[in-house]
Amino acid sequence: MLSVGTKAPEFILEDQNGKLHSLASLAGKKILLYFYPKDNTAGCSKQASGYSELAEKFAQKGVTVIGVSKDTVASHKKFEEKYDLAFTLLSDTSLAAIKAYDVWKEKKNYGKTYMGVVRTTYVIDESGTIIFANDKVKTADDAQKMLDWLG
Repeated sequence: MLSVGTKAPEFILEDQNGKLHSLASLAGKKILLYFYPKDNTAGCSKQASGYSELAEKFAQKGVTVIGVSKDTVASHKKFEEKYDLAFTLLSDTSLAAIKAYDVWKEKKNYGKTYMGVVRTTYVIDESGTIIFANDKVKTADDAQKMLDWLG
């Protein structure tokens, strides 16, 4: 996980509609960038639904919410439609941003060791600096906790 005070790494990724987004194109905006393991899994769906339900409140605070996983653009589109998500999902199949943001780690599940995305939430300020970083995310309440943190 990157530290608070670190300049956020640039990324150029496609969203669920095939449109390119970059950190540079978001300059001047506060961004909540969250990395998650996989579309359409219980925890990831719960977390995404939480952000979607509170999307208007994040917008009122001037915060752009963006979710990132290694799933494809097509998978993101299905995920968006299934849960009626109200924010951008970026596809990082090359793992470029996932690795740049230091969320690609060794994980263990049922005794099996593998590489995967560690669920992590970052807030990036208008100048591109990380002002919040958390890799101990609880999916059910992440969105509300972040809204509270933003004040």
